[in-house]
Amino acid sequence: MTAADTPSSATPDELRTTVCPGCGAVLVATPDAAGRHPGASPSCWALFSVTVRGLRDEAGQDARTAALLQLARDTYDAQHLLPGAPASAAVRLCLALERGHEPLAAAAPPERVDAAAPQGLQPPARWTTTVADLAADLDVVDLPALVGAWADVTWADWAASADELRRAADVVLTS
Repeated sequence: MTAADTPSSATPDELRTTVCPGCGAVLVATPDAAGRHPGASPSCWALFSVTVRGLRDEAGQDARTAALLQLARDTYDAQHLLPGAPASAAVRLCLALERGHEPLAAAAPPERVDAAAPQGLQPPARWTTTVADLAADLDVVDLPALVGAWADVTWADWAASADELRRAADVVLTS
């Protein structure tokens, strides 16, 4: 008999789930998670933090890793947009994925991206892929491939607002 075969001693209250208000991921509730992210549940932010920890640890020594971490952050932020806030992360995804800018270049300077980003956009009602899907697939697919695919589908999920986000990206490029 393995630990997986042994009945859990956890009570139902200890295994309660929560739905992230940003991306809709259903996760085990972790109210004691360190740190917060606007628009995300503590459980979702904790999962993202753990999933990209290796990238954070290596980003200072490797420009490609730093760019991948920025793409992951932009993707996460694009799925956790606060109502009425500028859709800066979605503009950065457009710059990186459609305009060919490296994710680090697309993120700087942030004031220019924030000023151009449309406000009050309605995020998609449902996300094709969330950080929970990313974390679940880590044992079979490497993280760079997962982050790239996650960014691509998140940008595709923004299709209803893509023209407005493209215009904002063009403003960033010409200002």
